[in-house]
Amino acid sequence: MSGLATSLRDSAVINLGNAVTMVVDDSPFALKLTTQTLLGFGIRTRHACHTAADAKVILENNPIDLLIVDCEMPDMDGFELVRWLRRSGLQPNAFIPTVMTAAHLRRSRVVEARDCGASFVITKPFSAMSLLKRIVWVSKDSRPFLEVGDYIGPDRRFQDGSPPGAERRAQMIRKAEADAHDLSSTVPS
Repeated sequence: MSGLATSLRDSAVINLGNAVTMVVDDSPFALKLTTQTLLGFGIRTRHACHTAADAKVILENNPIDLLIVDCEMPDMDGFELVRWLRRSGLQPNAFIPTVMTAAHLRRSRVVEARDCGASFVITKPFSAMSLLKRIVWVSKDSRPFLEVGDYIGPDRRFQDGSPPGAERRAQMIRKAEADAHDLSSTVPS
């Protein structure tokens, strides 16, 4: 995947069948669900880990193209793992696209994910389509990697392409409420 971002067009077809993918999640159910979802897209998970410690060993010894990691794990959480990876100096792994997953995502945790160097965060439960959109987006992401102060990771500013749409559930509720309000104001009294 590395190096692809600069040459991809919006109409490009992306084949991730040969991508070396790692999924890290302490929940056996979530780990299996994520790997099965990826398999549905033709992405074979080469490395599935239940702990960040296991993931570190693999990352130190194997090139990875895509990392999907849960934020909340015992001992070393996903934020610490991504922060360690970005500072590790491991070539090319320190620069891989990283999607973080979280069941409960407060705004402060989104900021923490951004600040640890993650490429994107997605909330659980996620639909297969939303996960695929995020993976395609991070594979096409052309933001440069920066090392500024204690931050190492993709440029946190979105310049050309904004990330895939924000959480749509809240938008759908607001739209339905607005539509209902518009409809009630047009009904003759």
